[in-house]
Amino acid sequence: MPEASLRILAVDDEPAIRRFLRASLSAHGYTVYEASSGQEALEAARAHRPDLLILDLGLPDLDGVEVTRALREWTQVPIIILSVREQEVDKIAALDAGADDYLTKPFGLGELLARIRVAFRRQAAGAAEPIFSVEGLEVDLTSRTVRVDAKEVQLTPTEYDLLRVLVQHAGKVLTHHQLLRQVWGEGYDDMHILRVNISNLRSKIEPDPARPKYIHTEPGVGYRLKI
Repeated sequence: MPEASLRILAVDDEPAIRRFLRASLSAHGYTVYEASSGQEALEAARAHRPDLLILDLGLPDLDGVEVTRALREWTQVPIIILSVREQEVDKIAALDAGADDYLTKPFGLGELLARIRVAFRRQAAGAAEPIFSVEGLEVDLTSRTVRVDAKEVQLTPTEYDLLRVLVQHAGKVLTHHQLLRQVWGEGYDDMHILRVNISNLRSKIEPDPARPKYIHTEPGVGYRLKI
């Protein structure tokens, strides 16, 4: 999908930030819409059907986490949080609510553009055939086979389920809670078993488990699969 056809909704109560986002993203071929509050964001999302949202958390009416939850009731549009809040608890709350990524202010335009490209690549990969491939790692979701450098790797059912969830959300930060819920079930909260299975999975698919190439750790938050 060419960038010129992609629509981005920028939600921030600071006019200067919105002006900067509009000017910068428009210069890279995106069509940019603006909203200054949570309610405006929800209305604009329905009216314009953007391909991606850039969302501040500190809005004057609804908190950005509330906006994210409301959007997730009817759309899976990628949401990138852009906020001054940098505590792990704030990142976890936003990601658990359904946000795809989190960038703290002040931010660099280059990093924001890279996060946007990753979000669109992840979305495109989700619509493609059920075979995930990146730099020697191949996961066939239909046959449940995993290969590294063309050699099949044997995983336990739990290890495979964990990798499958990461593949289905490749490029997106998944919190510990999201992974536990999707692999072990609602209400499961054993962080130790998650870390053990991530470690075992890395030992089987990573060229150097001590320096992971595929499964990246987001400290204090969760994990992200390279895309």
